Amino acid sequence: MPYLQLAMIVYMVACLGLGWLAWRRTRSLGDYLLGGRSLGSWVTALSAQASDMSGWLLMGLPGLAYASGLDAAWVSLGLLIGTYLNWTVVAARLRSATEQSNDALTLPDYFEYRFQDRSRALRSVTALVILVFFTFYASSGFVASGKLFQQLFGGAYATAMLSGSAVMVLYTFFGGFLAISWTDVLQGSLMFIALVLVAVMGVHLAGGSGAMVAALDARNPNLLDPLVGSRGEPLGAVGVVSLLAWGLGYPGQPHILARFMAARSAKEIPLARRIAMGWVLITLAAAVVVGLTGLLVLHKPLAGAQSEKVFVLMSAELFHPVIAGVCMAAIMAAIMSTASAQLLVASSAFAEDLYQGFVRRTAGRQELLWVGRSAVLIIAIVAFAIGLDPDSRVFELVAWAWAGFGAAFGPAIVLSLYWRGTSRNGALAGILVGGATVILWKQGHGGIFDLYEIVPGCALSCLAIWGTSAWDGVRSRSGG
Repeated sequence: MPYLQLAMIVYMVACLGLGWLAWRRTRSLGDYLLGGRSLGSWVTALSAQASDMSGWLLMGLPGLAYASGLDAAWVSLGLLIGTYLNWTVVAARLRSATEQSNDALTLPDYFEYRFQDRSRALRSVTALVILVFFTFYASSGFVASGKLFQQLFGGAYATAMLSGSAVMVLYTFFGGFLAISWTDVLQGSLMFIALVLVAVMGVHLAGGSGAMVAALDARNPNLLDPLVGSRGEPLGAVGVVSLLAWGLGYPGQPHILARFMAARSAKEIPLARRIAMGWVLITLAAAVVVGLTGLLVLHKPLAGAQSEKVFVLMSAELFHPVIAGVCMAAIMAAIMSTASAQLLVASSAFAEDLYQGFVRRTAGRQELLWVGRSAVLIIAIVAFAIGLDPDSRVFELVAWAWAGFGAAFGPAIVLSLYWRGTSRNGALAGILVGGATVILWKQGHGGIFDLYEIVPGCALSCLAIWGTSAWDGVRSRSGG
């Protein structure tokens, strides 16, 4: 255990050190929110993917594969396709469009300038959606850190969660975007190495890939059937579409889109896309393998939310404590990379879009900088309170917030970049309809309501944007 603790302490001190260096280079709100648009291809790619995957990659996805078998591969496939399309369809265009939109630093900023919205309704609604969903999303990171620290150090869950989340809040508070981006390179590398290492060891101890498949088939043939769920029920079209639909969420994730906006130029995107796709393909496959081999190499069965500890337990049981410590640091890296990015985007929505937009339009750059830092602390406190339930499942928290952003912002972002006919009212309608659909869909039970809420959310959001924009065009041509 001392080795595990030492590895975690060394890693967290390194993150604080990077935060301190970034603090010295942060002079304005633009530096704090987008790092002065200075990211090269490698940093853009690793920062985007590390902030994308979060503790879900090392806890949620292996836990899903452990509980339900190969049907977890549908989620991986959806994410892989979504990642590629996001880099191909959105990244370069958004980088150029935000710079042309009065050098917009945030999505609300971009929407306001793109649609010339003098009412500021788009800015305020977008900022509020970001604050609501990111508070829940960041809470999933706090839950994951609490489970990890409780596993490593023992003690009460609330104390473990506080210890695990303190460092990410501190370096985000001080260093802002540069601290997050620099640590993302370290964190993305750690996540990659640890997942591959544990997956390879799991396959080796299972006797090789052939023996692993045979053992899983002997244990439960349904584990190898991608069309059968965790309780032996057929997934059906609704189940498969729901799992694949995770890929729909990418164009609407503000913490990922911020990495595109922060690239040095649109010319950095093609190389960054190739780096990102290699990283995500290998890590997603490794995460599924970890969950499947965990069924064979762990002696004690895991049930319910405990299945999300499969990577943690495999790392601790299969490796020397020094290597296990690196794997634990990788989990913390995954958690911190995403939660810190989310806290920063949420704080930017408060400082840039609500405080300056409605409270003090004449606020100076130092005032806004400290308002943004204060917002990081406030949002972190609320997210911490939400995550105090030790039975919270990381996968479920992430799934809901991911759907909320994907449905609210994804269609509006894509159509704003590709359809000149998109109107201000259309974008506003799409954001409201998409977000509301995700919230209300969860209230239904059974049948069509088992469909992942991002699907109806995106569909209705697109319909709202198209219908409202078309009506605005008719009114404009008729002089109404």
